[in-house]
Amino acid sequence: MSGTTGRAGAILERAAEGDRISAAEARFLFDEAGLMDLGLAADSVRRRLHPDRVVTYIVDRNINYTNICVTKCSFCAFYRLPGDATEGYLHPKEVLFQKIEETLELGGTGILMQGGHHPTLPLEWYEDLLRSFKERYPTLHIHAFSPPEIQHIVHVNRRPLDEVLDRLKKAGLDSIPGGGGEILVDAVREKISPLKVSSGDWMAVMDHAHRLGIPSTVTMMFGHVESLDDRVEHLAKVREQQDRTGGFTAFIAWTYKPGNTELRGKETTSADYLRTQAIARLFVDNILNLQSSWVTQGTGIGQIALYYGANDMGSVMIEENVVRSAGNTYCTTRDELERLIAEAGYHPRQRDTLYRLVDGRSYPPTEIVAPAASLRAPVERLPRGGAEAPG
Repeated sequence: MSGTTGRAGAILERAAEGDRISAAEARFLFDEAGLMDLGLAADSVRRRLHPDRVVTYIVDRNINYTNICVTKCSFCAFYRLPGDATEGYLHPKEVLFQKIEETLELGGTGILMQGGHHPTLPLEWYEDLLRSFKERYPTLHIHAFSPPEIQHIVHVNRRPLDEVLDRLKKAGLDSIPGGGGEILVDAVREKISPLKVSSGDWMAVMDHAHRLGIPSTVTMMFGHVESLDDRVEHLAKVREQQDRTGGFTAFIAWTYKPGNTELRGKETTSADYLRTQAIARLFVDNILNLQSSWVTQGTGIGQIALYYGANDMGSVMIEENVVRSAGNTYCTTRDELERLIAEAGYHPRQRDTLYRLVDGRSYPPTEIVAPAASLRAPVERLPRGGAEAPG
C-alpha cells in the first residue's frame, strides 16, 4: 500500500513521540500504514534514542563449532545429521584458536559462536572450551550458545537450567546470542522446527540468563509460514520479557532464505523487511539498539534500513556459514560498512558486543556526506533481496 489511514497516522505520531502502542495497534500498522510513513516514524524513534547520529558496527566472527544437529529444522540448510562422515564436523580446539587469532588480527573484539544440537557433548566439553578461550585470549568477548543449544545441553546432561547457565558463565560465557528464536509462537514452531524448543523454553533461557547477569540479543526470522499476527505476538513476547529483566541489548530481525532448505517457499520482499523492521522499532520501545540485516537483504537494503529504525549495521561477517548454506552470498568489509554508513549521513563507529564504542576515534570522525538521492526514494516496489535482485 502507499497511503496511510487517519487512524494509522495517529498511531504513528504517538509512537514517534515515545508513547507505547498496543499489539493491536502494531498489527493495524501492517495493514493501514504506508511504508514511507512507517520509515519516518521509526526514524524519529531512532533519532530520539540515538541523537548523536552515530551508526555502529562490530568486527567479529561467526564461528560454528559443529554442524552436527538432531533437530532437523526444515528452514535450515546448514545442519548435518550425526554419522555424516563426509560433511559433518566438530572442530578441534586448534581450528577454533586459529579462527579467533585471525579475528583479533583484523581488529575484532569478540566471537559469536553457535553450533548444532550435537547429541553427545557433555557440559564439561563446553566448559573446557570456554576456559581455554579465556586462558589464551583473556580480553575476548564470548557471545555464544543460543537458547535452543543451552536447553539441549540441559537435556543431554540432565542438569537444571540455572546450574548450566551458572557453570557456563563461570567458565567464560559473556553473553548469549538470540538465535533459534525464529517466531516465538508454538503453532509456527511446530510447522518449521518441531524438534526444537518451545517458545516458553526459549524465553526461559533468556529470563534465567538475564537474572544471572548474562545479557543477550533477541532475534526474529520471518517471511516463511508465519502470519502477521504471529509476528506481532513474537514482538509482544520480546517486549514483555524486556520489561521484566531488561537484559536484551539489541533486536535483530531477518528474512527467511529458502535456498537449499526442506521448507523451501518464496523469499519475502525487501519492502516487507523494511515494514516489519520499522514496526518493530515503533513497538519494541524498551530495547535500545536495532540492527540492520544486510546479511540477508544485501548492503543496499541494509543501508536503507538505517532510515527504518536501525542504528547498527551489525558485523562485517569475517565468517558466516548458516545463511550462506541457504544460497546467500552477501559479504562486506569494514571499509565498505563505514562508507555505507557515511553515505547514509551518519558517523560510523566500531563497537563491541555490548555496544560500547571501541575505535578510539575522536568524535566526530571523518565528515559525513548528505544521503544519496537513491536512499530517499520510495521503496514500495523493491524486488526481493535489495535494490538489485541477487544473482
